[in-house]
Amino acid sequence: MHAARDARMQELRFTSHPWRAAPWRLAALCACLAACRAQAQVRGVYPLGMSAIGSGALPASGVSYSNLLLFYARDRLTGPGGELVSTGHNSVILQMNTIAWATDSAVLAGARYSLTATIPIASNSLASDAEGARSGGGGLGDSFYQPVVLGWTAARADLKVAYGFLAPTGRFTAGAADNVGSGYWTHTLSAGQTVYLTKSRATALSAFQMYELHGEQESTDVRPGETLDLDYSLSHLVRLRAGLHLQPAVVGYAQWQTSATRGPDVTTAEAAARYRVHALGVATNLLLPDRKIAVGVRWFDELWSRSTLQGYSVQLTTTIAF
Repeated sequence: MHAARDARMQELRFTSHPWRAAPWRLAALCACLAACRAQAQVRGVYPLGMSAIGSGALPASGVSYSNLLLFYARDRLTGPGGELVSTGHNSVILQMNTIAWATDSAVLAGARYSLTATIPIASNSLASDAEGARSGGGGLGDSFYQPVVLGWTAARADLKVAYGFLAPTGRFTAGAADNVGSGYWTHTLSAGQTVYLTKSRATALSAFQMYELHGEQESTDVRPGETLDLDYSLSHLVRLRAGLHLQPAVVGYAQWQTSATRGPDVTTAEAAARYRVHALGVATNLLLPDRKIAVGVRWFDELWSRSTLQGYSVQLTTTIAF
C-alpha cells in the first residue's frame, strides 16, 4: 500500500493513498503515494490481504527471505455513503524484500522470537477521467521494521503478536507529483491467529489484525486518522505427493479509519470522513517443504467501500528459508 497530499478530495476528483506491504505472514509495509495531501486520506498504510493465510504462524527458525510483488488497480472513488464520486485510474506496483530471523526454541513465556526488516521498491501512477494524468513516481519506498514478534504454537492453534514501525525513507516533498514516501512515521500493533479445524492441521481458519498509529506529516503538520486492518482466510492443505503440497483458500480483508484526520488546513467535512473497504477473493500456495520454498498467488476484489478508492489486487509471493 500512498501519501503526500496537496489538494482536497473534492478538488482532485481522484486521489491515491499510502500503502505498505507484508510478504508471507509479516505485516511488512511500504509507502507509495501520489501527489495529494494527507487531509484527503483515503487509506491506511497496510496493504490489505498480505497476512490472510497462516496469520498466527512465525517463519521457520533461522533466516528466511520473502519477495512480494503486488499490483493494485483502482478505477473509482466512493463517497461517505459508498456512492460513486468519480472515475479514473490508479495503479501501484510494489516489490517488497523482507529478511526475517526467528529462534528455534521458546525465549519468553513459551513463545519463539522473531524480527523482520522490509525494503520496498515502488512505482505508481494516478489519472482522472476528467483531468487526465495527475501524478506518478518510482523508487525506494518507506521501510518497515518489526523488532519484536512473539509466536506461540499449540496442537490446534498458532498465535502471534508484534510491534513494528514504518520509517519515512521514501522520497517525499509536499506538493510534489512523484512522491513514493508518506512523509510520516507510523507505529503498528498487530496480532495473528490460526485455528486448525482438523487434527491433521490441514484445514485452517486464520485472522490477522493490525492497528496503525500515524505521526504528523513533515512540512504539512497533518496527522492522518488511525486505522484498523483485518485479514482472514479459510484454507485447506492438499498433499499432492511427497514434498509437494497445494494450499487453496478463500480470503478476504477489511479496513476502517477509526479517528479523524487532524491538521491546520483540514476542514470539518474532511475530518468527519472515515474510509472503509471490504473485499473477498481466492488464493493458492504451492509448498515444497523439503526445499523450504513456498510460492503463492492471491486475488482480491473490493466489493464495497466508502470515502476511498475501490478496485482489485493481484499479489505474488515467494519465500525461501535458509
